[in-house]
Amino acid sequence: MSEDPRGLESLASGVTITMAIKTVPFDPAEHLRSTEDQVELLNDAFATGNVAYIANALGTIARAHGMSEVARGAGVTREALYKSLTKSGDPKLTTFVSVLRTLKLDLKALPALVTGRPKKITRARNRGLKAGSTRKAARIRSVA
Repeated sequence: MSEDPRGLESLASGVTITMAIKTVPFDPAEHLRSTEDQVELLNDAFATGNVAYIANALGTIARAHGMSEVARGAGVTREALYKSLTKSGDPKLTTFVSVLRTLKLDLKALPALVTGRPKKITRARNRGLKAGSTRKAARIRSVA
């Protein structure tokens, strides 16, 4: 048998055997144990201005803490929290702030650094977005 670069093994008889590659699901929540890592993820999401990324990052952090516990602390159902904190979700501001408080994180607005043209806000859905809206810089810090 000889092995080619694509992971296929050829037998002397000309038959090719394909080797299946086993993969395991990756959940970033399993790797976000420290508060510093969680804050860095959320700050990175805010820096992009992408609302879907921000909601998804907050959802990942909530899963790292335990979604049931976070939902209880935020005063919403676990199912509603899962639904709103995904890439396609669009959480209410009250839910967003409640989740941050439950996670012992603080939201703080800072003046944006001038680096050229302001970026437009992107949303999972375009509810309430005015043409030409721009993002403001925000930074998350740990309260603990």
